[in-house]
Amino acid sequence: MRFRSAQYLRHTMAHLLAPSLLSADFANLQQAVELIETSEAAWHHLDVMDGVFVPNITFGMPVIKALRKHARKPFDVHLMIVRPEQYITAFRDAGADLLSVHLEASTHLHRTVQAIKAAGMKAGVAINPHSRVDLLEDVLADLDLVCMMSVNPGFGGQQFIERTYARIAALKELRAKCGSKALIEIDGGVSAENAGKLVAAGADVLVAGNSVFGAADPRTAIRTLVGA
Repeated sequence: MRFRSAQYLRHTMAHLLAPSLLSADFANLQQAVELIETSEAAWHHLDVMDGVFVPNITFGMPVIKALRKHARKPFDVHLMIVRPEQYITAFRDAGADLLSVHLEASTHLHRTVQAIKAAGMKAGVAINPHSRVDLLEDVLADLDLVCMMSVNPGFGGQQFIERTYARIAALKELRAKCGSKALIEIDGGVSAENAGKLVAAGADVLVAGNSVFGAADPRTAIRTLVGA
């Protein structure tokens, strides 16, 4: 496992930052990875889309495997695909450290979570903005991370959904009830303007795409988001 406690857990940091390569220049993904590697960001966030579960297609195992050669920090891989359980070991072999599947895409979610762990990865579940947080109750104690979508999945650069703050509060309450240690990750529309409020609400991990790679100075943008 490439995950080490100093990389995965918060320790003295208020939160972790995982820049999303979805918003990077696809012609220069190696350069984007190297930027993250030499920045204050903790993880690389990789969005895998199949054009079925979401209306977009991004990249898959071959690209992740190629990028893995240039990275030491953990790969936080977010599967926005149908039948994710069929590809668990393939993404492990490509270099995923943490693998998140969608609540809405996995019929046998508990089995899928256990299979991710059995493959040696941290297990996450992503939840769409319209799905009730309490639907996670039966698996939350087994999770390492909940990826809470704060936009509708499929494309970068969307407008942040304000109800996310209330959903974070509900998830924190449910996490305490279940005795879970899962980190709360917010994915979508994260910016310098709302990062501090998200952390104050209880976010442990911020995924930032356009606000990093669309910035004039991505390195400064990362530093700002880490310090939020």
